[in-house]
Amino acid sequence: HNFQQHTSVKVSADCRPRLNGSKKATTKNKPLAFFGGIAITASYDLIVVRVESNSSQDDKCIHASFDDAKFLESSSAVANKFPLFASTATPKTGPIMNHSSPFTSHDRARRVGLDQIQECGKRLRDGGLVSFPTETVYGLGANAMDESACQSIFAAKERPLTDPLIVHVTNNDSAYALWRACSDTATTKYNLEQTILEQLCEKFWPGPLTIVAKASTQVPLVIMAGTGFVACRNPNHEIARAVIESAGIPIAAPSANKFGHVSPTTANHVWDDLRAEDIWIVDVENSNGGEGVSKDSLATRGSCNVGVESSVVKLEMIPGGKARIAMLRQGAVSVDQLESCLVDGEAVDMQNVELVSKFKNVVSEDESSVSPGQTIRHYSPNVPSFLLSQKCIGTLAELSGKHRQVLSRAVVIDYGQQLAATEQVALDYRDLSTCGDSSEAAKSVFETLRWAELVEGSRVIVFPDLQPSSSDALALAVKDRLTRAASGNTVDELTESLLSSSTA
Repeated sequence: HNFQQHTSVKVSADCRPRLNGSKKATTKNKPLAFFGGIAITASYDLIVVRVESNSSQDDKCIHASFDDAKFLESSSAVANKFPLFASTATPKTGPIMNHSSPFTSHDRARRVGLDQIQECGKRLRDGGLVSFPTETVYGLGANAMDESACQSIFAAKERPLTDPLIVHVTNNDSAYALWRACSDTATTKYNLEQTILEQLCEKFWPGPLTIVAKASTQVPLVIMAGTGFVACRNPNHEIARAVIESAGIPIAAPSANKFGHVSPTTANHVWDDLRAEDIWIVDVENSNGGEGVSKDSLATRGSCNVGVESSVVKLEMIPGGKARIAMLRQGAVSVDQLESCLVDGEAVDMQNVELVSKFKNVVSEDESSVSPGQTIRHYSPNVPSFLLSQKCIGTLAELSGKHRQVLSRAVVIDYGQQLAATEQVALDYRDLSTCGDSSEAAKSVFETLRWAELVEGSRVIVFPDLQPSSSDALALAVKDRLTRAASGNTVDELTESLLSSSTA
């Protein structure tokens, strides 16, 4: 695309597909989000334009939908200062091959060490963005009570406003203040809801469980995607807790990656996706642990030792004075554990509680959700990915010529050696856990997906469609992440048609 050049500014652009690059968007002209007066729609592509003033350091970001070679709307303040003109060139399509835009004039992100935690807290209070590790994945944090700061998360991630943010706290009382049932204005009407919330928090926090409930009036709408429900979590990670406590405020923090891409579990993953954004990244590799503190010790402190996002449960009251608890996203906490917690606590009559699992449900990007991670295409590598059905896996015990031809251009991600027969003929191969250990697999699944997309010559990525026990929470979580990484696409036969998907 051609833009008018100015001697006093730098102009850069990055074109990214929307709705999986599909040209059949049913909500083509329906705005999904607004940033600085700019409407973003589900059109063919999203073009992100950054205009940077060398003289005033006045960085502005214009988000506009590229539709019929025109911008939908201009940001008056920026457009008047830096007029932009789009060419009639056809927008670039296909998978995003590098989430760190090659058009960006310079890196804006900054790596900071553990000795700068207090500065990170101040930056968060002042409305800035800070990325930090948790026990699940790296988060991208902002002041949860500052709507403008929260909107900058959506802008940096290119995330639709229909996808809510999780609020992170370090004490249960901070979360209670954000839930209607536990706030000062709560009445006896919400006693059951309050009891359940307090019991779940006391049992699972700090830890990898996010609880969604009706919000109090002080919660900004942008946090909730306009649903009236707010998601809260109390993380169990030394660095995350230090950052939040230094800020002294609740912190909204989704995963620190571009929306839809593979979640980050290291500072380098965050840098790869968000280096062009104005964020700080807490990186233990940049830290001096002091005398007697080894690099290995620092790496352990900075690791995401669960490796997949938290379980998300929604609590709501239903007719008859009963409560419904629904599992919306599977993580390290299972439905069985939730039930055991309430039964063992003895404060709740289980005849008044309905427990359901809904984490297989999916929503579209233009549909508001009370929980993140609900779109079918999520955690996705930049290379087309597919689940291999158990039927397909059975045919690979003896590899045919056509199997070998496909596998020579495929990266195989295995689990429990189900695809071990492909190791010698695949372009590349890794097993998340050779012994089928779900904890080991969860810790490595995102790192492995990011590795796979960078294997030179890869045309497709394939992995088994797992059939885990309903009692193995992390195995269910790994299955969920792989299913969404493949956009739910399962194949019964390994054919050359998979290779054509990478050029479609």
